[in-house]
Amino acid sequence: MTLRSMIGLVRAGKTKLQGTCYLVTWDIDSLDRTAVNRMQYYLFGRGTRSGGDLNTQRRGFVWEEGVRYVGQSAVFVLPSRLAEIRRFLEENEIDYEAEALLVL
Repeated sequence: MTLRSMIGLVRAGKTKLQGTCYLVTWDIDSLDRTAVNRMQYYLFGRGTRSGGDLNTQRRGFVWEEGVRYVGQSAVFVLPSRLAEIRRFLEENEIDYEAEALLVL
């Protein structure tokens, strides 16, 4: 299996957000595959295939306006998007921190 680098997503997001936002970080035990998979699907989305054809695709949180992926277990979000990710993390009992900051 080939690992894909996420640095392209990080670079693409550099100009996506500016101003006041929140750095949201979380911690998931890597042995808890259910929680890890749930978080990956939420962040990056997923598609379903039938007979080799892509049938449906759910767009992940990092592709939405007001969200910038910065690295493993970390995103910047505008204040308007903070409640959404907090709700997901709390509903899935994932430990997290959110810190206000200024992105230039």
